Amino acid sequence: MASGLFALLDDIAALVKASAASLDDVPAQVAKTTGKVSGIVIDDTAVTPKYVVGLDPARELAIIYQIAKKSLRNKLVILTPAALGLGYFAPWAITPILMVGGAYLCFEGYEKVHAMVSPHPDVPVASEQLQHITPQELEQERVAGAVRTDMILSAEIMAIAYSQVSDQPLVNQLVVMGAVAVFITVAVYGFVGLLVKADDIGLHWAQDHYPPAAQKLGRGIVHLMPRFLTVLSYVGTAAMLWVGAEIIAHGLPVTSHLLDDLARALAHLPVVAWLAKALACAVGGLLIGFVVEKIVLLGKKLFRKS
Repeated sequence: MASGLFALLDDIAALVKASAASLDDVPAQVAKTTGKVSGIVIDDTAVTPKYVVGLDPARELAIIYQIAKKSLRNKLVILTPAALGLGYFAPWAITPILMVGGAYLCFEGYEKVHAMVSPHPDVPVASEQLQHITPQELEQERVAGAVRTDMILSAEIMAIAYSQVSDQPLVNQLVVMGAVAVFITVAVYGFVGLLVKADDIGLHWAQDHYPPAAQKLGRGIVHLMPRFLTVLSYVGTAAMLWVGAEIIAHGLPVTSHLLDDLARALAHLPVVAWLAKALACAVGGLLIGFVVEKIVLLGKKLFRKS
């Protein structure tokens, strides 16, 4: 009896050691996965500040906290189990789902580029057409819109995260995906919170009772932030096109080989290789977005007729 108990304890100890050894690679896996989703993270960061524009400044951080809390819940409670379930029961579906999400990112990026190069003139709206809503209703509407957009981007993030650990033990998958979800959510919405309050910080430092250097820095922040947010929106748009097209390219053997050949041809110039790959993907993303937009418009016309 005692020997059987000792044998059981030995087995448990061996299992614990194996699990610990397997978890040693988790930080590297988290870092690798975070790098893979960096483009989507940039876009998420660039998109979110617009949802608090025009609202009570005193409520900005509270609104961002609501969005961040729902984003983390969606990643941990809905998207991670969904990715693990698909990986177990229908692993063949992961790549097509990623490609569909990539096409959506290309479509969104193309829409933004199209709006930049051919802005639509403002159309006056009759006063009776305007919908009167309370500040609380407007806040709820903004939060709901932000969460919908974040849900799509988060689905891409968690699907990519799963694709990086699909060959790992279940414990590793859970730990890595959970760590990626928490780290990215905190990083994105922490940075967004800093962005939306940066002008308030600048105004505070620009007051007369601060040293001249602090006042100068504060005024600089106030003047710089609108330009910085504009540049960030451009970077986010480029990231959508680049990441979306790269996801689709890696799902197709022909284009995946072409990207690999391009990287090998410029391997002696790493920065140039990265820029060339990003530019090729961005241009490809524009073309994909153009095609998707035409399909969407055709679908809308057919739906109206039916």
